Amino acid sequence: MHQRLRRLLVEYRSLLIFFGLMLVFRSAVADWMYVPSGSMNPTLVEGDRIVVDKQAYGLRIPFTTIRLTHGTDPQRGDIVIFPSPEDGITLVKRVIGLPGDTVQMRNEQLSINGVPVDYAAMPATADADLPRVTRTLDHDYLREDLPGKSHPIMLLPDRHADRSFGPVIVPAGEYLVLGDNRDNSKDSRYIGFVPRESIIGKAFAVAWSLDADRWYRPRGDRWLQALR
Repeated sequence: MHQRLRRLLVEYRSLLIFFGLMLVFRSAVADWMYVPSGSMNPTLVEGDRIVVDKQAYGLRIPFTTIRLTHGTDPQRGDIVIFPSPEDGITLVKRVIGLPGDTVQMRNEQLSINGVPVDYAAMPATADADLPRVTRTLDHDYLREDLPGKSHPIMLLPDRHADRSFGPVIVPAGEYLVLGDNRDNSKDSRYIGFVPRESIIGKAFAVAWSLDADRWYRPRGDRWLQALR
């Protein structure tokens, strides 16, 4: 038995090393993540497979949360990955408030450090990629101009949601995050601020996307799409 096991290990040594290195790479360098929900519509849609840079905020020892380097700090507008403090499920949200910021929302309108964020209406071009059930809901698209970064958001006027909060001061070492689908996202309004050490990495691209409404047909226009 031992000889057979040893022979198998020798025979498949290269394959085992490859898989071991792949696991280390995915744990500490870069990984991909399936998007199961619509909390980041229209930026991300259900069926997207996003690429995550796990070195963006510091290199970690593989399979741990211990960082070897500090890296850059998360920036306003970054799309970040972190485990939910409630159940550990991996979440993807956008950084809105940095440490020390004063953030307030009134009827979906953000203000950061006393300066109102600008908004502008957007055409419904994202409808083509949304799931059928979402397209049937009353929804609006806006361009949200965060300082230094603009991105689309979606509003669902008929859905019950917390559309106002604050003002709140983001504690040192923590971040306020929101989903781009403002009325369908469990974010800092419900789970609180996100500690820097909990942030796993930064999502920077959609690798590929499959449409469940169309027998998992590839969404060709979303493949290799950079995120903003």
